[in-house]
Amino acid sequence: MPAFVLVEVNIQDPLVYEEYKKLTPSSVEAYGGKFVIRGNPVQVMEGSWNYDRLVLLEFPSKEIALEWYNSKEYQKAKKIREKASSANFFIVG
Repeated sequence: MPAFVLVEVNIQDPLVYEEYKKLTPSSVEAYGGKFVIRGNPVQVMEGSWNYDRLVLLEFPSKEIALEWYNSKEYQKAKKIREKASSANFFIVG
């Protein structure tokens, strides 16, 4: 059963965040994941939206999504992201 990782991001340093964006795709692909949504503009229909960016990733399973998140490859990118932004990560599946 597929699992989805939903990420809400606020970017404080766009230049550093660009480095994160370069590193992440190869780590996602290495775990069979793919980007479903990657920073598309969000149009609020109900409620409120207070973030700069929305990302939705799809993985073959929850276990594989967690392997990716905890992987050595992603941890390198994560350190860069943490310098440039704040984020909320959620997994569904």
